[in-house]
Amino acid sequence: MASLQVSRLVLSSSSSSSKAAVSIPKLPKFHVSVPKIPIKKQTLSVKEPSFEFVESLPLSLKQRRGSESIQRERLNAVLEEVMDRIEMHKNIGDQRNNWNSLLLNSVNMITLTAALMAGIASVNGHGVDSVTAVKIASTVLLTSATGFAALMSKIQPSQLAEEQRNATRLFKKLRVEIEKFLRENEEIEEEDVKEAIKKVLSLDKAYPLPLIGTMLEKFPEEFKPATWWPENKRENPKSVLANGWSQELQTEMREVARVVKSRDAEEYEKLGNVALKLNRFLAISGPVLTGVSAVSSVFIGQDSGLAGIVAMTCASLAAVVNTLEHGGQVGMVFEMYRNSAGFFSLLEETMKSTEKRENGQVFETRVAVKLGRSLSELRDLAKRSNLSQVEANEFASKLF
Repeated sequence: MASLQVSRLVLSSSSSSSKAAVSIPKLPKFHVSVPKIPIKKQTLSVKEPSFEFVESLPLSLKQRRGSESIQRERLNAVLEEVMDRIEMHKNIGDQRNNWNSLLLNSVNMITLTAALMAGIASVNGHGVDSVTAVKIASTVLLTSATGFAALMSKIQPSQLAEEQRNATRLFKKLRVEIEKFLRENEEIEEEDVKEAIKKVLSLDKAYPLPLIGTMLEKFPEEFKPATWWPENKRENPKSVLANGWSQELQTEMREVARVVKSRDAEEYEKLGNVALKLNRFLAISGPVLTGVSAVSSVFIGQDSGLAGIVAMTCASLAAVVNTLEHGGQVGMVFEMYRNSAGFFSLLEETMKSTEKRENGQVFETRVAVKLGRSLSELRDLAKRSNLSQVEANEFASKLF
């Protein structure tokens, strides 16, 4: 213990002596005054991130986006109805084509069988019970054939089938147009939906499905082209030279429209009138001949054998007329001319329209293909037509 105390004393004395030996000079103090900048007390607050981007959009933008999605759904609904109509018109067209075949075969078999029975009754003698039975049977069959022939002449099954075929084709075309519009346009407006609905309703009116009440007139007073597109009530007097259109192309399409109207449209109108008159004559002749045969069969077995001859002759002619009318499908031919004339009318109207029309070069190609010509032939047609028109005007000016 004594040794520890001695060592502590020695260490303390040495440290004190070292402190006294080393002296460090003190630096002078400098007082620098720094102006204080007033700092406002601010409270820092950390907000949680918000992910509700739709709520932060302006109200008008949200309404527009919602309206666009609704209009797209509406246009899709129209597209679904178009697809349904395609299937309906196709099925009904097949059914009415079968009507034409079945009714024609049935009427001809009934008529010829009745004619044969009338001939047998007129040959076997007078006043016999068996002859009376055959005569009654032939009368009943000819009366039934008259009713069936009148029904076929009224509804024209071959023309009905052609109407449904045209409707199927046009609805398929409308389906392609709507699908293309949905693919190429992100923004769908209400006017686009209304336009599609108008096209559907126009096709429904041009080619109705029901027979009673809405069936098209099969024997109109005059030949009129079919119209399956909505009427464009807006007038566009000024030409729009944009979207691939030029003044030269505008003039070319105008000349093509004039040539189509003066040549092709008038030719189809003449052929349509011929088919209409022929169909009307055959539609009246068939039931009349069968009716005369039915009336003549009643008088078979009297003193003269003329009744049997008239019944057999008229029944045979009726079978020929029915075969020519419905087997030759004269009603279908009339409908084909009516549809072709409507195509030329639509083509002319499309050429004159300047609103929402497609690219000029695409339209020119489409017109050339529809008319069965190449682009060079179409342009030559327009040039020749223009030159002939100029020459005709010069000749007329010289005369007058």
